[in-house]
Amino acid sequence: MPILLLLILLGGATAWWVLRGKGGRSASASAGDADPGLPDVVLGEGRGSATRVAADGLISVSGLTKRYKGVVAVDDLSFVVRPGRVTGFLGPNGAGKTTTLRMILGLAAPSAGTATIGGVGYGDLAEPLRRVGGLLEASAAHKGRTGRNHLRILCRSAGIPLQRADEVLELVGLTPAGRRKFKGYSLGMRQRLGIAAAMIGDPQVLILDEPANGLDPDGIRWMRDLLKALALEGRTVLVSSHLLAEMQVLADDLVIIAAGRLVVSGTVATVLNSIAATGATLVRTPDVEKLSAALNGDAAVTIDDSGDIYVTGVDAAAIGEAAARSGVVLHQLATQRPDLEGVFLELTKGKAAIR
Repeated sequence: MPILLLLILLGGATAWWVLRGKGGRSASASAGDADPGLPDVVLGEGRGSATRVAADGLISVSGLTKRYKGVVAVDDLSFVVRPGRVTGFLGPNGAGKTTTLRMILGLAAPSAGTATIGGVGYGDLAEPLRRVGGLLEASAAHKGRTGRNHLRILCRSAGIPLQRADEVLELVGLTPAGRRKFKGYSLGMRQRLGIAAAMIGDPQVLILDEPANGLDPDGIRWMRDLLKALALEGRTVLVSSHLLAEMQVLADDLVIIAAGRLVVSGTVATVLNSIAATGATLVRTPDVEKLSAALNGDAAVTIDDSGDIYVTGVDAAAIGEAAARSGVVLHQLATQRPDLEGVFLELTKGKAAIR
């Protein structure tokens, strides 16, 4: 009997050693990356990126309103964000962008209206991390935990295979820093980790608030390429940002709000063309006075400090025809379309006051 008991104890110790080496701690873990006791297996039905189940990713905001005491942060706001496209969510400081995103993600209750994802409120989604990935705060991780373990804990919370943590670290270019503690991460690294966390469930929908903050030019280009690629896979990508030049390149659609209300929404081209009448035509000619007379007062001609001539009120075709009729020599005729920054400032003029 004592011999039998000894054999049982030895067998138990051997089994514990095997599990400890293969499960309780990854074989590749370094001494500086203390594992929080998470085994590399998952209880329940996990799924990886290769078996992502597509879901309806339409975001619908209807009559959304949020009041904080005497302040109306969001005021009867309605718009849609479609799958397969990157939608830029723009507005001045205090416009209500973050509050809107918080209501879409179920972090704030609306005073009125609805925000749904695939026709369902976030709080009613089954397995929300697998349906929606969100990044609202790049510093939302324990400072004493490594980036890899932060992601592994998210995996365990959602029943996702722990290897997914390594996959998304590689996706965002953080594999070399995965075993470093979060407190040593730069802002750009924290943004990358936040995007990795948003991608942990391989979601259909991504909602990102100022994800380019802290990224260098190479990092911004990396993020642009990543988000465009995700949209091409059919995912819904909603991104708020103050980097207007970047949003003009990145986004397919735009939603611009100010003072909590919708200003305009549509494709980038539609929004840019919404104030195309304010565009000017650059004209270079030695016969400025003759050209001005030929336009018969239908246009305004101004000369800037560098001597360039700009004509507003008529388009380039009308200027060319007037010059031809009057024998005016033209050296250059080019329509100056407003960029997104100019359009944004024009559309939100007088609406950007902090409330």
